[in-house]
Amino acid sequence: MAHISLVLPFALPAPEFAPDLTRALQAPALAALLSKISDARYRPLDTDARVLPYELWIARALGVAHGLVPGVATSAMRGVGLDPDDGMWFVVNPTHIQIARTHLQMGDMRQLDLREDEARALFDSARPCFEDAGYALAWGAHDTWFMRADDWTDIGTASPDAAVNMNLTDWMPSGPQARAFRKLQNDVQVTWFTDPANAAREARGQLPINSFWPWGNASMATEHAQQLVAKVSGKPLVRPRVAAFDTPGWLTALADRRLDTLAGLDSILDEDGHWLLACGNVAASGIAADWHGWLQQMQRLETELFAPLLAALKSGRIKEVRLVLSHRDGHLETTTTPLAQRKFWRRPTLERLL
Repeated sequence: MAHISLVLPFALPAPEFAPDLTRALQAPALAALLSKISDARYRPLDTDARVLPYELWIARALGVAHGLVPGVATSAMRGVGLDPDDGMWFVVNPTHIQIARTHLQMGDMRQLDLREDEARALFDSARPCFEDAGYALAWGAHDTWFMRADDWTDIGTASPDAAVNMNLTDWMPSGPQARAFRKLQNDVQVTWFTDPANAAREARGQLPINSFWPWGNASMATEHAQQLVAKVSGKPLVRPRVAAFDTPGWLTALADRRLDTLAGLDSILDEDGHWLLACGNVAASGIAADWHGWLQQMQRLETELFAPLLAALKSGRIKEVRLVLSHRDGHLETTTTPLAQRKFWRRPTLERLL
């Protein structure tokens, strides 16, 4: 039977809005999954982390976190058929950075509507800038590229979702190689300023792509070291298979199963082993504090995901369901089983979302 870890970024509402949102949310299946449980704990994000809680949780589950850094780059590269060889690689996301009243700010990349042909043109024009500076640039997908920078071993980076809508002064790459990043960033910005792909974007009412964001650095050497440490400690990692629905490019690249709809859930439930199912459809609304949109997406999950999972759990098709619900500052992790669902004295409630 399957063990399911369901990761839902921004499904945990912001604390100041949680009481009103939980009253408005009609989700009896989610309430049962959250109430009739064998284990539950809330974990605040480390104050030094420059990523989101769900990103770090997934990296740790897959054995690619080093400290507070989700080193996903090399695994994501292999997921799209690229060979990371022996270098230090970063995930690179093309983005738009704008000047707010007093600071630089980056919007949510999900809203950029970056088309494949535009991304290809921008990639091709930026690659010589990288190569002239001694770095390699590899194509993964329209919104997910990869950069090799072997000497950027001590740079501190943040994930784009952690930095979105924030004052970028506190989130830009830092450390000994930060100056090299800024020079490369400037060269790319100058190149893209007159790029026809950006002119075409602006003609159709879209923001220009005027910068790139590196993060998630990893190398084969760091991966092997982590595996060795786990083996020596006597706790070798059992890496789950990954299924992804409506997720950022790096997470989609990591997935063994890429779901266009949640109708594909049945095929996972009928397989043995451990599955990590990441559903990112709530994230855009949560990041934008669009609580009407958040409720709509959560109601969608209630119908298409929570209710089928609960039914499968009660019928014995699933051995265990772990829910990982997060917001910017921490994550709630609960575990339920068929036996736990028999706890009739526990009233189904959404109070754990508070």
